Amino acid sequence: MQIKKLQKSVGVHDDGIIGRGTLTAVFRKLGASQSRAEELGLAANVHLRNFGILDNSLRFTHFFAQLSHESGNFRYMEEIASGSAYEGRADLGNTQRGDGKRFKGRGPIQLTGRANYRKYGQQLGIDFENNPEIVAIPSIGLMVACKFWADNGLNLLADQDDVRAVTRRINGGYNGFEDRKSHLAKLKSWV
Repeated sequence: MQIKKLQKSVGVHDDGIIGRGTLTAVFRKLGASQSRAEELGLAANVHLRNFGILDNSLRFTHFFAQLSHESGNFRYMEEIASGSAYEGRADLGNTQRGDGKRFKGRGPIQLTGRANYRKYGQQLGIDFENNPEIVAIPSIGLMVACKFWADNGLNLLADQDDVRAVTRRINGGYNGFEDRKSHLAKLKSWV
């Protein structure tokens, strides 16, 4: 990744590595508040490395483009809609009354559905199923997003620069596709 170009585009002194300050600046430039950007920057410095997302510029730009769209430029860690549209959705594991609202989208990737909360909670060792609001904590939500990214083979799709396939894997369709492409183009201009 062209670290110097990225740091220059987000207004950070060149320290030769992508560290907390650079990642905080990226979140800030994408629209996160200063406090949220700092929290996400700290978490991203660890999680993005652990999941190979900082390994190259395509992974980095695709990851940030998709999450920018999903979270309204990192302003929303919980879906604005009530979640009632997910009520009774067996494909999401929403089999109990109230599951749609309880397990609505949270975190920067908008994790949705009882089954996903259970799966990622078990994998990460945190009881998301009984405490779904935890996923809305930015640092936890970012860890979930990175795990989701890795579990769904999104580094490979990003390496192929396949924004359609990445979008479909995250969204199940192409909702917001033009916005996702716009974010991707902007981020590519930074690196």
